[in-house]
Amino acid sequence: MNTLNQGKKMKRAITAVALASMMSVSMAASATDVIENGSGTVNNRPSVWAMGIDAGLVRPVGVAATVIGVGLFVVTLPFSLLGGNVKESANTLVGAPAKMTFWRCLGCTEGQDNENRARIEAHDDGTQ
Repeated sequence: MNTLNQGKKMKRAITAVALASMMSVSMAASATDVIENGSGTVNNRPSVWAMGIDAGLVRPVGVAATVIGVGLFVVTLPFSLLGGNVKESANTLVGAPAKMTFWRCLGCTEGQDNENRARIEAHDDGTQ
């Protein structure tokens, strides 16, 4: 029985180390997303690493967060109705994770995504 507990502790430790490693790699990748090119302007495009980490790690976690958020929203809906903040709880528990998961460009930070959308809207309007 003691060996079983040691195995569980080891599994937890390995999981914690793996998660910490993935988070540190993702932070390093996002730090390299903004690169200054030779002309002094900033290239604000996501790197290959950022896209890979986003597709392989962040998006699946975002899907899980969205599903969990839907469950929490349904469970807390009576309290939100009584408190009068249904829209706020829906946006926080479901909308934010869904937006991060499904509407943000692959590998982009929130700022990069906003900049890209503004550029696309300006191009569509013809105002460049």
